[in-house]
Amino acid sequence: MNAPSPASASASASASASVTIAVVTAGVSDPSSTRLLADRTAQRTVDALRESGTSATVRSIDLAPLATDIAQGIVTGMLTPQVQSVMELLASTDAVIAATPVYKAGISGLFKSFADLIDNDLLIARPVVVAATGGSGRHAMVVDEQLRPLFAFLRAIPVPTSLYAAPEDWGSTDLGKRISRAAQELSVLVRSGAGRQMADGNWGGYSHRFGGNATRAERSAEDVDFGTDLMRLATGGSALPQGGERPDGH
Repeated sequence: MNAPSPASASASASASASVTIAVVTAGVSDPSSTRLLADRTAQRTVDALRESGTSATVRSIDLAPLATDIAQGIVTGMLTPQVQSVMELLASTDAVIAATPVYKAGISGLFKSFADLIDNDLLIARPVVVAATGGSGRHAMVVDEQLRPLFAFLRAIPVPTSLYAAPEDWGSTDLGKRISRAAQELSVLVRSGAGRQMADGNWGGYSHRFGGNATRAERSAEDVDFGTDLMRLATGGSALPQGGERPDGH
């Protein structure tokens, strides 16, 4: 089953007055400070959208229970039904809040492995809040140095405000202010429909994965040009077309 493309899946807030937000977290403790940060951000975003007359549904994706399935996908290149269903959920959302713990001065390996399984065209022009938690404020730049480039590679739209919470931040009013600012930025991007418009207008110019999870990136055997040099070789034929001469005479 293939999920909708980023553009077709993301309905305009002005048209439907309802959006879906996916919260992806890689925390492994219970309770998880990473999940807490993501949930607070999601709630602030829902509040900001509600104030503008837009309702929102939050769908949570906890990566810890999927660790084995994610590892299997990395090794085999095939998604298990559990991970495939998560990808379909991501494809159908209007915005993403992504949060990871910081280990060894870097984002969680679990989070990065999951990101490695995401089709390059699944989150095109999707607004994203990037967030992380860590044991020290010294790792605050991990969000901008690692998470922001990761989602930029996926051609998503990270909001201007990044979120990071160390233990001492939880009792600070500054954290709440940053969360509110990031949530407001996300709600504005979602309500504007700018991401959907960008995906719609530029879809044909993007490079897409064969047989990907985004509907407009789907390909079947009928779409493959078996007349190219590479495909003739792959199917046991000659690199030259019939007649032994290329169309250009060389």
